[in-house]
Amino acid sequence: MNKHRHISSRYYQILFVAALLLVQTACTKHILDAVPPTNLSDAAAYSTPEKILAGVNAMYSQVQSASYYGGRFIIFNEQRGDEFSQNDGNNSTGANVWNQSITGSGDFVNAVWTAAYASINSANLIIKNISNSTVVGDSLRKNYLAEAKFIRAFNYFNLVQTYAKPYAQDKNSPGLPLRLAPSTTGGDNSFPFSKVADVYTQVLKDLDEAEADLPASYGSALLNVSRAHKATAIALKTRVYLVQGDYPAVIKEAVKLVPSSAPYQYTAGSVTHKLEANIATVFNGTYTGAEAVFFLPFVNPSEAPGNQSALAYNYLYPILPLNTAGIAADPVFSSASTDARKTSLTKTNVSGQLLLNKFTKNVVPYNDYIPVIRYAEVLLNYAEAAAGTSDVATAVALLGAVRHRSDPSYVFDPASLAADALPATILNERRIELLGEGFRLADLLRKVQTLPAKTGNAGTAPAVAPTASNYVWPVPSGELAYNPQAPR
Repeated sequence: MNKHRHISSRYYQILFVAALLLVQTACTKHILDAVPPTNLSDAAAYSTPEKILAGVNAMYSQVQSASYYGGRFIIFNEQRGDEFSQNDGNNSTGANVWNQSITGSGDFVNAVWTAAYASINSANLIIKNISNSTVVGDSLRKNYLAEAKFIRAFNYFNLVQTYAKPYAQDKNSPGLPLRLAPSTTGGDNSFPFSKVADVYTQVLKDLDEAEADLPASYGSALLNVSRAHKATAIALKTRVYLVQGDYPAVIKEAVKLVPSSAPYQYTAGSVTHKLEANIATVFNGTYTGAEAVFFLPFVNPSEAPGNQSALAYNYLYPILPLNTAGIAADPVFSSASTDARKTSLTKTNVSGQLLLNKFTKNVVPYNDYIPVIRYAEVLLNYAEAAAGTSDVATAVALLGAVRHRSDPSYVFDPASLAADALPATILNERRIELLGEGFRLADLLRKVQTLPAKTGNAGTAPAVAPTASNYVWPVPSGELAYNPQAPR
């Protein structure tokens, strides 16, 4: 892989589409459709190293869709939580997401599902068509297969958290259709919905297999953050196990990346993962520093999401100012705070609203890189699991590493570090550290907590209890229309 250049993902997407068009008989559907074109020759589509690499890059580019991880999906997860208010009452900016009134026929509900399954289908195509291929060497072939399994797992994990009941609430309820083979015909739509627990089993199976065959590193800093490597799969497993509440499993994975004592640093090949000395560097620097475990890059400005989808547009326009009743009420964000997460990553507008300033490119193109996995999250995942297994010393040390990076002089209230209070202290730190990165809703759901009521210039949003029908998003109307086995 070291000899492969990282070229614009959209460029490779175009190459991949072109390769497929060469072997199509008569089809006009786009490769990013949930169901790919029919009558494709697999042999032709994966006949050269360049075409295979184009397919791999197309798989990643679908994750970067503006309606998915290119911006909208993260925004939706924050809008459904309680950290942000809503200035704009227009549904085109997600007002119906914020006020919890979106339905299965909503464009956003369908768009996220479609983008994630499109990426899953690309991964399935790669797995099917190069598993026994000799077009590339064995090591590179295994690398690509491992990347495809990582991306498939990543997508299924996002989907099951969005459209199915939380694991801790009812792991035996209907989850998702597990499509593990590529769909190449327009009529291949009938799939049963596997149980939530079975979806998690598949996600972890894919991640275990991905970890085994992913490289420790690639040949450039950009590839190391934008392509899955061993640490990427391990880090995502700590997140998955945390959602399941399996603290011993979180620790088993986390210790692969986190030493037993400070300074916490992971090194393998050309990759080093650790906390940046200055948190602002994570967002306003090169985006390829040591804290970036997995980021989505926008190297080519033409790839960047447009208005209403971009994180910077939503947080700084602002569609979504910080909610004064949310984590913004924490002393970290007070006027007297010296914490770098207040001084460097927020600002106040002329209306007196506190804004999140992690994503600063609030002009076209909105090409801030998207942080998907940071080393800080891994430390906090480990800290929560350590607290959950009564390892208070480790939990406190990891918590302190995150807090003191941004405020070296901070002294925790001893009562907040007592065994019974420590889990809440760590969760509060997650809210501060990962603010605006799409974690708040997932943390509420995994704890099966009520989604809090909110107020804003766009009106009010009611609390949503775990027993409510809109606690998670419904199965999209598109899936109901074409899959006769979808639950109704």
